[in-house]
Amino acid sequence: MVNPWAGEVAVVIDGQRHVAKLTLGALAELEAALDAGGLIDLIERFEGGRFGARDVLAVLVAGLRGGGWQGGAAELRAAEVSGGAVGAARVAAELLARAFAPPDAS
Repeated sequence: MVNPWAGEVAVVIDGQRHVAKLTLGALAELEAALDAGGLIDLIERFEGGRFGARDVLAVLVAGLRGGGWQGGAAELRAAEVSGGAVGAARVAAELLARAFAPPDAS
């Protein structure tokens, strides 16, 4: 079970359920993986619907690693994410929203 108040999001990869979370370490890893800009630029791309597949992949990998997953981008590229590209984008957007939501947000 995921705890949304702790920023956790469930994601199913190759039929196996994982918990993803953008911890501080995961956010640092994500920021390092971005080609240009920082986290604010990434969030603005998601908010404006201007994100790409690389953005989604980077957020998912960072979130999964924040949840304890030991894989990387290569493993995720070869995997099947539940809901396909749309499902992956939804999970990535949810991870970003939960990581930066105020603690008292409903």
